[in-house]
Parts: sequence; C-alpha cells; structure tokens
Amino acid sequence: MAGCVARRALAVGSRWWSRSLTGARGPRPLCSAGGAGAFPPAATTTTRRHLSSRNRPEGKVLETVGVFEVPKQNGKYETGQLFLHSVFGYRGVVLFPWQARLYDRDVASTAPEKAENPAGHGSKEVKGKTHTYYQVLIDARDCPHISQRSQTEAVTFLANHDDSRALYAIPGLDYVSHEDILPYTSTDQVPIQHELFERFLLYDQTKSPPFVARETLRAWQEKNHPWLELSDVHRETTENIRVTVIPFYMGMREAQNSHVYWWRYCIRLENLDSDVVQLRERHWRIFSLSGTLETVRGRGVVGREPVLSKEQPAFQYSSHVSLQASSGHMWGTFRFERPDGSHFDVRIPPFSLESNKDEKTPPSGLHW
Repeated sequence: MAGCVARRALAVGSRWWSRSLTGARGPRPLCSAGGAGAFPPAATTTTRRHLSSRNRPEGKVLETVGVFEVPKQNGKYETGQLFLHSVFGYRGVVLFPWQARLYDRDVASTAPEKAENPAGHGSKEVKGKTHTYYQVLIDARDCPHISQRSQTEAVTFLANHDDSRALYAIPGLDYVSHEDILPYTSTDQVPIQHELFERFLLYDQTKSPPFVARETLRAWQEKNHPWLELSDVHRETTENIRVTVIPFYMGMREAQNSHVYWWRYCIRLENLDSDVVQLRERHWRIFSLSGTLETVRGRGVVGREPVLSKEQPAFQYSSHVSLQASSGHMWGTFRFERPDGSHFDVRIPPFSLESNKDEKTPPSGLHW
C-alpha cells in the first residue's frame, strides 16, 4: 500500500519519527502496518501517512484511524488531545498537564567536580527549569506490544489498609513529556480503548480537540493530586546513554510501631548513538535521613537486561523504595556491555526522596 508507515510491534524510535515528520506544514494522514514487518522504502518520502490500529488477529490489515497534526513547539496540549508516543509508539489521550522542574545535568554549570557525599548530591550545581509533562491514558490494544517497557503503567498507589507493603496500579496510566507527543485527530467518538476513557472524557464535536473533561476527571484529579503530582525530573547522559529519573512520593504507613515512607521512581534509558549496548548491572546508593547508607547491586533491572539499539533505543521501568525516615537521596550507576564485551558505567542522576505531601487524605484509585 503506497504511502504507509509500518510500526514494528510498536517499537518506534523517537529519532525515526522526527525524520518522518520533518518539514510538516499541515495535517497529514498516517498509516502503520499491523504486522511486524520492516519499514517500507517509501516511508520517509511520501506525504500520505495513515495511522492504523493493530488489533486485527492476522496483524497485517491497515486501518486508518486518524490524521497527524503538526506537533506544538510552544504552548500546551489540551485535555482530550489524541497522540502517538514518539518513543514507545502507543496511542493515547491527554488527561491534564503537569508543570515539572527538569534538572538536566547535561546543561549544568561546568564547575569543578566534588567528591561524592552521603547526601547523594552529585558533582555539579544543577538549576531546574520548567518542563511540561502530561497525565495520559494508553490504548489497551497497544499495551501488549510495548516491548521496551517493563510495564504499561507508571502509577502505583499504596493500598488503603494496614499492610504497608500492599501496592496497586491503574493499568494504562502514564506520564508523557511534551516532546514525546505526536498529536493526531480522529473522527471516532471513542478512539482510545481504556476503561476510564468514557468515564473521564465526553465527546463534543464543537470543541477542538472534541473530547472534554467530565466532572469525574476533575474530581479524581483533585482527590489524587498529592499522589499523582509530577514535580521533579532528573536527567544525565554518559557516553550517549541518557538516564531520566522521575520520583514520586506515595505516602506513609505504620508498621511495627514505626513509620515507613514509600516512593516510586520511573527510569527511562535512551541510547542516543547507533551502537548496540546491553544493560547488565545496577548499582544503587540509598541514603536515609536517619543516617543509614544502603548499597544495592544486582543483575539488570526488574528481572531484565534490556538491549538498546538504533531500532529500539529506549527502555523504561518503574520501581519502589521505602525508608524509615521522611526523606533521603538515591544515586548510582548502570553498567552496560558493548558487542565486543567491554563494559562502561552510566551515571544515574542523584535525586531527592521527599515526603512533603498532605498525609491526611489517603490515595484513592477508581473511587469517587
């Protein structure tokens, strides 16, 4: 089919998409193959690009579902904006934005390096800048095909009972950076398959985008704001491997006459080069305000040793940490292996674990 762009198991690299969309002057249809075939030669030269769904059993049928819009260089996307994720390739919809502080050590001052200290601060003074992220829903049809993530949700909550270790997740809820949004439009009144889509959004053809927030979305956002809020993002690049960390405070629970504070942290690894590398080991240092310094070493991350290549340049996962103190710091390194067997360490930017949220209101999942 002429002019079609194939997505291979939704493994779409951000650099490939940016080349395909360079020079866009207006909306263009986008198409992608349902199967795991290679990109057709005409993919980067044709102007017609249809976006197709992948939920056909045979995985080979193209189905037009939308038309690309020009990505916004300035301003924010509105609630109800449909998009493709430029790195992970899934379809999604924007619920609402977050204004985060991005601490990018790649653009930090070039002050002389200092020795590592137990508070977890690195060698550079880093000033944060405002950066927009979005709370989004992921199309359930695409979740099984997102191979570069250990899970398809980046949000977990503490359960509302005495078991301090009990966690639960809302499937298909994610955080997406502004530059990862590839916006598109659709004439379908329910273009995203997710159990919360119609509970949170209402179709209104007079609006642009034509999906507006229901009162249930506003109520859910307000009630869960302390546990959903994205405030700080930390980023650092070592030997063309960029590590981005986003920590979230989850709350406090009492256990055996002591307080246990919980955080989750989301990490994305991105290979900015064309050389293939594989993550082999992790090395964490975890400092608690109580004065303890813990060292954690292990193979891979979350049971995997992801390969970062030109075709699949990114991997993302979430994990959790608990302290018997109200704050702390984490930092460390990932060890990667090259095809020739040599190794190199990639720095994990130091980040704070803070518990400055209102403890009076426990997190709430799907209840209003």
